[in-house]
Amino acid sequence: MSWITARRRRPAAGYAVVLLGLIAVGVVYAAFTSQGSPAAASAPPASQQQIALGRKIFVQDCSSCHGLLAQGTTTGPSLIGVGAAAVDFQVSTGRMPGKDIAAEMPRKPRVLNTEQTHAVAAYIASLGGGPAIPDASQVSTKGADTGLGQQLFTANCSQCHNFVGAGGALTYGKYAPALTASTPTQIYEAMLTGSEAMPVFNDTTITPSEKRDIIAYVTQTRSVPNPGGLSLGRIGPVTEGLVGWIGGVGALVLVALWITAKRRVH
Repeated sequence: MSWITARRRRPAAGYAVVLLGLIAVGVVYAAFTSQGSPAAASAPPASQQQIALGRKIFVQDCSSCHGLLAQGTTTGPSLIGVGAAAVDFQVSTGRMPGKDIAAEMPRKPRVLNTEQTHAVAAYIASLGGGPAIPDASQVSTKGADTGLGQQLFTANCSQCHNFVGAGGALTYGKYAPALTASTPTQIYEAMLTGSEAMPVFNDTTITPSEKRDIIAYVTQTRSVPNPGGLSLGRIGPVTEGLVGWIGGVGALVLVALWITAKRRVH
């Protein structure tokens, strides 16, 4: 015991204990965070053949803006490190490849099919990693909490996308697109990577389980009936107020004109 006590009194012993403590904390943290990381349930590793195909398509359709090595140019940002999920979202929604340079790329019919899209995504992922394309289990809404999804969507998304995902105008001429045509995978990818003016909601900010809850709510609202009659685009009180003002005031004006014209006849 005296031998151990003597060594504990040495100045270096304190530094050794601190170092071991930091290593232990790092190991524990890595064990917990790796379970919820985007790559934990990612798609199978891409083959060299798929990466080669993606490289060929990228050079043909994307390199004019993003550079031959995806390093970025004056007309397109660097894609190194953005991940396969970002590529899959942009290409599967038709935003890329883009024909015109614009501040925001609207959703359009897709140019590349699924196989080509995944090949380009695999190539970009091979350059610098990044979030992977979510698999079926990550976007499945089976057992999801739609009520919690509504709360999360209202708190984090409705300010831009409207409370039912109908989209809406933003500042500086920008807009938030409607989510009516978005697939569960695209919704997950948009939250995971961010798009245009949208912030990134990583798995720490909104957990994978909560992302599934949000997806369940968004997809459920598409089939909800409108018991009050016409939905008016489901974009809120602005449209409803406009219709009420034009319809109500217009009807009053017509009634006033009718009464005035009737009195003139007499």
